Parts: sequence; structure tokens; C-alpha cells
Amino acid sequence: MTDTQMIWVSFKKEGIHHYPDALTNPNLIDVSFLGHPHRHIFHFKVWIEVTHSDRDIEFIQFKRWLESLYISSTLSLDNKSCEMISNDLSLTIRNEYPNRAIWIEVSEDGENGSFIKYL
Repeated sequence: MTDTQMIWVSFKKEGIHHYPDALTNPNLIDVSFLGHPHRHIFHFKVWIEVTHSDRDIEFIQFKRWLESLYISSTLSLDNKSCEMISNDLSLTIRNEYPNRAIWIEVSEDGENGSFIKYL
């Protein structure tokens, strides 16, 4: 078994999104309000594999870089779910830091969200 070293950073960003199917799907009638644009504070936690234990990737620089990817004061996320937001972010990270394991957690208001391991 090989040990994998990971570092992680977290940040928050205000965003607006909606879930169009909630307006028409009878199974979602109790959450039909999600079909309209609504606001969340999206919480991000990003882990990335490092190859050694002496600042292979420096925490603060990595966090600042991630935050710079979301420059608008409020993100317009259209109909993107937490999983879709995570998938988009993983592709950007992979372009900058290839061949590393990446784990991403994205939640709405720190309550409900997704966690995906990209290996």
C-alpha cells in the first residue's frame, strides 16, 4: 500500500443557481422553489496530492490561486449542481497541477453538498 500525502484549503463564495427540473418534475413538487434562481454561500474544500512534506504546494498560494478563478463578487452558476461545479474546478486544477490526486468538496451553505475524488 502506498501512502498518499494531501494538503487541503478551503474558501467560500457567494453564488446564484437554479434547478430547472424542480419546476416541472412532480417528484420535486415539495422543492419546486429550487427551480428559480436562488442564492447560496458555496463552501469549497480542495485537497491535492503533494510529493513531499516541505511545501510542495504552498497552502496560501494554492488558496489564493483557487479564489482567483472566481473573480466576480457573485458567481452565476446557471443550473450547475455542486457536482458540476466540482467537475469544472477539477479540470482547471488538473491543467495547472497534472498527475495528482484531487479531492473536492462543494456544499451549499455548509449544509449539503458533494465530495468527489479525482484520481
